[in-house]
Amino acid sequence: MATVSHGVTKAAGPQNLTTYGAVDDQILGAMWTPGRVYWIWLAATGLGVLVGACSWAYQIATGLGSANILHPAMWGTYLVNFVFWVGIAHSGTLISAILFLFRASWRTTISRSSEAMTVFAVMIAGMFPLIHLGRVWLVYWILPYPNQRNLWPNFQSPLVFDVVAISTYLTVSFLFWYTGMIPDLATIRDRTTGMKNRIYGFFSLGWRGSNKSWKHYGTAYLLFAALATPLVISVHSVVSWDFALGVVPGWHSTIFAPYFVAGAIHSGLAMVLVLLIPMRKIFKFENLVTIKVLEEIGKTIILTGLIVGYSYIVEHFLAWYSGGKAEQDQFMWRITGYYSWCFWMMIICNAVVPVVLFFKKVRTNIPALFSIGILVLIGMWMERLVIIVGSEAHEYDPYSWGVYMYPSLVEWGIMIGSFSLFFFLFLLFAKFLPTIAITEVKEAIPVPARNK
Repeated sequence: MATVSHGVTKAAGPQNLTTYGAVDDQILGAMWTPGRVYWIWLAATGLGVLVGACSWAYQIATGLGSANILHPAMWGTYLVNFVFWVGIAHSGTLISAILFLFRASWRTTISRSSEAMTVFAVMIAGMFPLIHLGRVWLVYWILPYPNQRNLWPNFQSPLVFDVVAISTYLTVSFLFWYTGMIPDLATIRDRTTGMKNRIYGFFSLGWRGSNKSWKHYGTAYLLFAALATPLVISVHSVVSWDFALGVVPGWHSTIFAPYFVAGAIHSGLAMVLVLLIPMRKIFKFENLVTIKVLEEIGKTIILTGLIVGYSYIVEHFLAWYSGGKAEQDQFMWRITGYYSWCFWMMIICNAVVPVVLFFKKVRTNIPALFSIGILVLIGMWMERLVIIVGSEAHEYDPYSWGVYMYPSLVEWGIMIGSFSLFFFLFLLFAKFLPTIAITEVKEAIPVPARNK
């Protein structure tokens, strides 16, 4: 049965966990002894990170020409990956914050992983503008600081937009993530000794669990959730304006802000599935990350998939309704031109595949959910490729038309490195910090009756 506390309906407690100590034992035990499969994946992702680092080092040594970025498509996979990871980053905090504000009980076991996913993804996204610069050691040129060369960045440049947006979002997302972990860090502190006790004690900020501490904690977490929700929408809108401000067919559109936000949430939910399904198996969290929780994520993917599919229809309708010949030709070329296979893969993976989640048998089938998550991530990556590369390759002047043929080995290596780094950081997070919010899981357990 559900329990009611302070006017909020709570779902029944976790399966087979009836005491607070049992919650601590399971979540912290999985963190301290993750098992052999964990170490295999950690080694594999570490190797991928090394491949990415070597590829980037090779590009720095030989120049940006080692990437297949040529006129007119001057933005290749580096900017595709940038927008992809920004979308993943923005969705994590948004999912956690919105579900918290709406008091969705099933967010309990996914909130911590979603928030961590945000922090790691935004860090990786911030690397790609540096990689795309080529001469990364000159990155300080875009920072607004007094200098003897009278060199100031152009504040109308999308590159400066991105610096401000990413740094702001990283700060708020990290604070939101860290604030939620403070009681859990104190729990780890009380169960460790020696150096671990001092480290976790330092980061738990002297937490003692008093009524006053819980009151301030609840207020702070609520304020961060309320701040993060509009911030995510505004920051990802800024990323969309990187393109919308360019007078390029396929980019110069007012629909880009909500279009990008919807796509970010869609890809983020898919990434949550891809992370949680293996995690519940590796750490034996089947009684915490239940089928019911995964089913709720699947239901939400149906909603975001329908919104993304509607955005595709509206985007093509506006191109036709505008009467602009260049705009109409651009969207017709997307359907039938060089990148048409990417376009149709985008449509199928993002708008068609999620429809099968209407069937309960699919929503409750673990392999099917994992496969759908992978397909949606592929589709969202293809969407960014179609938008970024396709529009540049087919602008106004037919004389300057061209195509971005395929990624070079260096680009493939850096792409592999970025995905490996994301999973590597998440695995390290799972080893040193609880991937499930201990405090919130305890809230789902009925309060023990007092002895009379």
